[in-house]
Amino acid sequence: MDSVQEGTRHVPSEHGLLSKTFRIKQLQKLGVNFDSWDFVVALAGNPNTGKSTVFNSLTGLRQHTGNWPGKTVSRAEGGFSFKEKSYKLVDLPGTYSLLSTSEDEEIARNFILFGQPHVTVIVADATRLERNLNLALQILEITPHAVLCLNLMDEAKRKGIDVNVKSIEKQLGIPAVATTARYGDGINELLEAIESVAKRNWIGKEPDAISIPENIEQPILDLEHDLRAIYPNLPNTRWIALRLLEGDVRIREALLNNEFASIINIYNQPPLDLNEELETINKSQASS
Repeated sequence: MDSVQEGTRHVPSEHGLLSKTFRIKQLQKLGVNFDSWDFVVALAGNPNTGKSTVFNSLTGLRQHTGNWPGKTVSRAEGGFSFKEKSYKLVDLPGTYSLLSTSEDEEIARNFILFGQPHVTVIVADATRLERNLNLALQILEITPHAVLCLNLMDEAKRKGIDVNVKSIEKQLGIPAVATTARYGDGINELLEAIESVAKRNWIGKEPDAISIPENIEQPILDLEHDLRAIYPNLPNTRWIALRLLEGDVRIREALLNNEFASIINIYNQPPLDLNEELETINKSQASS
């Protein structure tokens, strides 16, 4: 059951989703006193990359846990402020890809694709970049608004691995930041990179476009046209069209079951008006 941890007590949510009223009260207790979120940041990465340590370094104690809607997979959300702007940080399940062969991968994919966070921070193990960059490339197929966090740099140095951060940054076309989150190294630089992408101030070299043969490009365009006709609000129809042509069974099932329509509704809900909710709480307490 979805729950929020409050000391040693677990408070259940309503219908698998965190109660809006309880969420606000809980965030206030944890020190997240923002009237609204200026930016939403997703935190993605392979398992065992120190992603949770990065999350804790950014949010401190300003965080709460629960379950993803309709899922048994736990989620963590937190908040931080930087240069007078407030950020909501959502920790996605650790996953090796977005090809939806598992529940974790499906959750991460859906949030990046449909939630459309302002920034997606991709945490990678600096000692295993060949494996970790596979996820980074898949995320960049969905959104260019990303930051690569090259974590565990202390271990890379200890193993004699020389990571050329600037070269990686240039080739991917997104900011790359070297960190050792457990010691706080590079966290300030990571915050600067997040801010730059969130405010769309980042100016990087466009990554080399993938050349697609004309006989494949036309079916992609045809599929995009059909998808937009059925789901006018569906983001990144090109990515979905590519997955369909690759034979992605899970994407096909989601289309046949009209699952995308309900997912779009979930992620297109208007943001919480915290002032309105707090007024509701105060009125409720006054009348009780």
